Amino acid sequence: MNFVELLLVLATVLNVGNSNIITVKNDTGQIQTVKLACINLPNATKKPDSLAATQKLNQLLPAGSPVVIRRVTEDEGDRITGEIFVDNQSVNLRLVAEGNAVIDQDTIYYCSETKTQYLIAQANAQNKRLGIWQQINPGTTKKIPR
Repeated sequence: MNFVELLLVLATVLNVGNSNIITVKNDTGQIQTVKLACINLPNATKKPDSLAATQKLNQLLPAGSPVVIRRVTEDEGDRITGEIFVDNQSVNLRLVAEGNAVIDQDTIYYCSETKTQYLIAQANAQNKRLGIWQQINPGTTKKIPR
C-alpha cells in the first residue's frame, strides 16, 4: 500500500446525517462514518440554517454518489474525518463558498494546503451575505451557530 492509498478513500455515499456527518461504503465494502474536516455546518437545532445546509449537502452528495475522501484522521470507532471530493472538487470548500458552512478554527490545520482558499471562500460568502451570513448584521461580531 502506498502513501496516497493511506490518505485517499474511494467510497459511495449511503446517506447524509444531520450537520456535517455522512455515511459511506468504501471500496472494500466497509461502512464508515465521515465527519467533514475543516468546516462546521449549523447545528441541527438551529432550524432554518441547518435545514438549508443539510439540504445542500444532500444535493451535493445524494445516495449512491461516488466520492473520494482525503482522510485527515480516524478514531478508534472507525470514524473518518476528511475532505470530500466529487468530480475533483471539494464539497467542504463549496459549502463554505456558498455560505452553508463556516471554517472550523479548531481543525482548519487539517486543510493547511487549501487554508487560504477556505479563508477567501468564507470572506466572499460573508461579503455577499450568502446562506448563514444573511442573518448577521455587517459590523457585528456575532458568532455563527454550530
